This record gives sequence, C-alpha cells and structure tokens, in this order.
Amino acid sequence: MATKTLGEGREIEISARNRIVSGTLHIPPQAQGVVVFAHGSGSGRFSPRNQYVARVLQEGGLATLLIDLLEPEEADDREKVFAIELLAERLQAAADWLRDEPQMQHLRLGYFGASTGAGAALVAAARAPVAVGAVVSRGGRPDLAGAALADVQAPTLLIVGGNDEVVLDLNKQALQLLRCPKELVVIPGATHLFPEPGALEEVARLAKNHFQRYLAPARMEEYAGGRAPRSDMDPSAKVGEGGVVSGRK
Repeated sequence: MATKTLGEGREIEISARNRIVSGTLHIPPQAQGVVVFAHGSGSGRFSPRNQYVARVLQEGGLATLLIDLLEPEEADDREKVFAIELLAERLQAAADWLRDEPQMQHLRLGYFGASTGAGAALVAAARAPVAVGAVVSRGGRPDLAGAALADVQAPTLLIVGGNDEVVLDLNKQALQLLRCPKELVVIPGATHLFPEPGALEEVARLAKNHFQRYLAPARMEEYAGGRAPRSDMDPSAKVGEGGVVSGRK
C-alpha cells in the first residue's frame, strides 16, 4: 500500500452553526476535482484507511478534504454518531467552504463516505444535486439516507466486502431505492474494514476511477443551467451474481 503524499496538507477550520469542523485539505497540481471524506462511527480524518484512499486520489489528480464531522466531545455520543441529518449538514458546510475558496471554485465536488458517513454523504448529495458530481461509499450504510436516496442524482458507486454480509444486504436494498446512475461492486472475501491483502487497494482504485470519470472538467459543461451530467452507468442496475453488480450501459 505504498503511496506518496503530494505536498503538505493545509489544516482548516469550518464553522457549522455553533460548532467547528476541522479538516485537512490537499490540492495536487492541476487538480481535476475535489473529494470530501465523510468518516464512519468511531473514526475521523486521521483514519489510516481514509488517508490511504485520499493519497491514491491525490496521485490521480484529485484534491481531497478529510474532515472530522464531530468535535471530540461529540464523538462518544452514539446519538450524534448516527445523526445523519446533522452529519449531512456539516458536509454541506464543508462544501460551502470549498465553494468560497478561490482555488477550489472551478472544481467539481464528490463525496467519499464510509460506514455512517455514506448515509450522510448521500443526504448531502440529494440536497445539492447540481453541486455534487459523484458519490462513493466504502463499506457504507446508504440505507441510513432513507427517503433521500430517491433524490440523489450524482452517479453513485457502492463498494462492499463480500464477507460483510449484513452491510451487503443493506447496500442491495439501498441500490434498489437509488434512481441515479449507480453500481454496486462486491470485493470477494473482504470484511467490513477491508483489511485483507489487496482489498483496500481495490477500493481506492475503484474510487479513483469513479471520481476521475465524473468530476473531470469536461463534465462541467453538462451542469450548465442546472442539468445533471450524462452517465455511462444505468439507473436501472439490478443486483446480480458474480460479485459485481454492474450498472454500466
């Protein structure tokens, strides 16, 4: 899992109502898009898994913003951990902050969500269909987005470990509720945190390809006038056999 960090990260603070969201922003040369990371329960911006994926995205020409959705005193509050509306609101605050940054204004936005963070990312994407260009969920709980799933327009990639049976079933259910271009990829033999050899590398590769495809500057013209971009993923994707549920046309 050897990767290199492209330059020093910039530590930032974002105001979210009466709270402060801390984050680390990396902008590689000639960035093609920006991805905000939404961590899961019991995790944060220093998660080694999300940091690894972020480095792979940076090497692929994507800026990354890893944030702590909860302040330290909130992180042990189980109600806050599963407060999807609250987490989505803080993701939107991060997106608003990026939109006001001169270096970032021209970049399309994507969300990478893990565990409960995936539910929050999908809610945030549903609330800003023109602003969000792509979503990736790693071992996520998209089901926690509830009714908002039907309003997501951004092409969405769900990645789940084949041995993470409960979460896999929840992702299959959520896939049926998504109306956007969508795909479910199952990593054979992987468990919830993808610690198996090569599993996290495959997650990072899939995420990088998805964001490069849908956040590329060429796609920005398709958002003119509030239109969602064309996609090579099929909104009618079904759950099939063989590990990969492909929604590609």
